[in-house]
Amino acid sequence: MKKNYKVGVVGAGNMGSGIAQKMAQEGLNVTLVDMKDEYVERGLNIIKNMLKEGVDRGIFTEEKAEETLGRIKGTSSYEDLKDSDLVVEAIFEDKKAKGDLFVKLDKICDEKTVLATNTSSFYVEELAKRTNRPDRVLGMHYFYHPAKNRLLEVIPHEGTSEETTELALLIGKLHGKTNITVKDSPGFAVNRFFVPFLVSSVRAVEDGVADIATVEYGAKEAFGIGMGPYELMNVTGIPIAVHAANTLGNEVSPFYMPPKLLVDQNDSGKLWNFEGEVDKLKIQEVKDFLYGATLGAACQLVDEEVASIEDTDRGAKIGLRWKIGPFELINKIGVEKAYENVKKINEKYPDFKVAKVLKEQSKKGVPFIFNFVDLSVEENIAYIKVNRPEAMNALNETVVSQLEDKFNLAEKDENVDAVVIEATGKTFIAGADIKFFVDNIKNDTIDKNVSFTVKGHEILRRLETSNKKTIALVDGLSLGGGSEVAFACQYIVATEEGSFGFPETGIGIYPGLGGMIRMERHLGKELAKYYVLTGKSLPAKTAHDLGIVTELVEPTGINKAIKNIVEGEKIDKYRERNIPEKFEEYKKIFKDENLKKLLSGNIPQNSDKEKTDKIKKILSRKAPLAIKIADELIDAQSEVDIDKAIELELDRLVEMFSTSDALKGLSARPGSKVEYEGK
Repeated sequence: MKKNYKVGVVGAGNMGSGIAQKMAQEGLNVTLVDMKDEYVERGLNIIKNMLKEGVDRGIFTEEKAEETLGRIKGTSSYEDLKDSDLVVEAIFEDKKAKGDLFVKLDKICDEKTVLATNTSSFYVEELAKRTNRPDRVLGMHYFYHPAKNRLLEVIPHEGTSEETTELALLIGKLHGKTNITVKDSPGFAVNRFFVPFLVSSVRAVEDGVADIATVEYGAKEAFGIGMGPYELMNVTGIPIAVHAANTLGNEVSPFYMPPKLLVDQNDSGKLWNFEGEVDKLKIQEVKDFLYGATLGAACQLVDEEVASIEDTDRGAKIGLRWKIGPFELINKIGVEKAYENVKKINEKYPDFKVAKVLKEQSKKGVPFIFNFVDLSVEENIAYIKVNRPEAMNALNETVVSQLEDKFNLAEKDENVDAVVIEATGKTFIAGADIKFFVDNIKNDTIDKNVSFTVKGHEILRRLETSNKKTIALVDGLSLGGGSEVAFACQYIVATEEGSFGFPETGIGIYPGLGGMIRMERHLGKELAKYYVLTGKSLPAKTAHDLGIVTELVEPTGINKAIKNIVEGEKIDKYRERNIPEKFEEYKKIFKDENLKKLLSGNIPQNSDKEKTDKIKKILSRKAPLAIKIADELIDAQSEVDIDKAIELELDRLVEMFSTSDALKGLSARPGSKVEYEGK
């Protein structure tokens, strides 16, 4: 996709080169600057080696690697940053050096240029004050390795303009980052609880709770992580842990200061030795100690409105790769238990506060509730955003219920003329939460799968029939239920990053939220069967050619396209349209008689042999019963109205979820080959 923004990165070390690489990988043109040509060359070599590693591992092609390098201009001339839209500072953590650089950039760069700091230690506002453009300065805190780690903390200070924040969030999204917006405060969100996790692991040893080997083991078990705190410090650098702890200790409270054992280890220049016999009798005590410090710190940052509980958990899962976040952990071990653990830390270290948010939740005696769907209204347009990027915005009972609640509010608002359904991150909505389906099959509660699907149909049908215009904004991958949400809306605005797909027959089931029905209304039986039975991806551009996508736009043209739809005449999304000639062969292959032959293992004589052979091979990897039922349903649904077609679809859900193929397919690891039995 064409991406017109010009970005710069200052600092060609590991962080700066990684940021530049990721931006270029995703199609942005980047100027990478450092003080000397040899530093720039070193940074470019880091990128070349990273790209070579990616090619060797099959992550991308040689051509992709060359294209990425072609988008990066390395230079020691800061003047080359003059006309940048955004410049990210990624030099070493020294306040004076960063401040001096901002003074320099402020003089060189155009008035429009936004300046961002990748600091993890300093207040963004202090750096902004060194410039004459504090409204166009903010933090963009990347996580190691920035070419791989998807998390980006976007940190506006009090004087940052809304336009500046929006630009940073957009460019963050354009280079594949999952943004969380965080208050300008010590440690921001993730380090505010991660540093106490590391420090308390050392303090647990210093205080005699357990030895290093036991704490290392207990920490991995407590937080569901593959690498414990001591090994993490060895890998990322003990001096970094000391520096981060000193920063938080000076800014927040003495509790965050590095313990003497950590300082001594750093001074020795040696790595931690975390090998040894684990004392299983002390594991629970270790867990309670670490929970008290880490979860307590997470609650404190929420108290201070640094980040929401959802973004705090998101930071842990995406940035640190924890299986579950701090607030999910609190729910898991019990709010009252978590509160007791935090109180014990407070009793031992009085400067460590017990957060109000945890105290109040403990009084209620119920788990934290997470909000995964947001609603905002701008002028006459309501924006409903699915905000669960850590799970690819997958639909579950909570998300569907919250989607309905937000849509109810938007529909009742007399000032709202249109409702836009959008999502956070690179994915629109990647289908339904598979684990929910699997658990209900195993627990013999398939009726819950049916109830969930009925609820989903109700809200999607309302999107389709609402008096307000409903618009799906698809700026990334959509699969299964996600494509069904988009297809249910009256209009679809998409970028070329958008795509649609129905992979269900490959996991033992059929599309259950009206995807078959609406695809048939758009394209007819034959092409509906082609896309549903094969699970072939439908890129946004192709969907636009087929008349499914209303507007295909660049990211910068999204708002204008939405406004044009809202202000324009209402159109029938199922209007007659001319199907491009290139699809005629697929229509022929999926005609009733030809498809019947194909499914019985034969090749129709009057079809393109190469295309038919490929389709036959694809269908052979799908679940036979799912193929059979989907084929029968599309035939039956094409003869009735949409509401009756939905009934037909729901009528066969129990049958479908009761098959061994469904359990096998839904339980399989993504991408793995499944041997279906047809029963």
